[in-house]
Amino acid sequence: MAVHETIAVWTDREPTLDEELRVLGEEDVFEMANLPPEWTGVLATIFISTALGQHGPRIKLYLKPGRHQPSASISIGPNPRVLASSLDERDLARIAPKALEWVALNHAALTSFWFEGETMNISDVADFGRSLKKV
Repeated sequence: MAVHETIAVWTDREPTLDEELRVLGEEDVFEMANLPPEWTGVLATIFISTALGQHGPRIKLYLKPGRHQPSASISIGPNPRVLASSLDERDLARIAPKALEWVALNHAALTSFWFEGETMNISDVADFGRSLKKV
């Protein structure tokens, strides 16, 4: 069953990465990367991916990477916003401003990766990674 045929809605909380991956079908393709703080300037790991799930373009923030870790989702665009969070409110308040700044700064590249990343070869992905700006 493909992603577009699977409906998964979490209304009570931000889903873990593991929960989101479980709704993908065997033939669904996506690319992802965990970007460490030294690449972004944000004091969190930023998870980026190609189109994943039923939602629009977004990134996820993790204090530490992992499938079962609390996270926050931020929309990708020139005016990003926090969409959902299972992070502690103090942690979110501490890291969200820089994460929002980073997404706004890199929204064009992130949007391109979201919609076209699965067609990129390794040199395109390397160029994409080098194009990301640090805050």
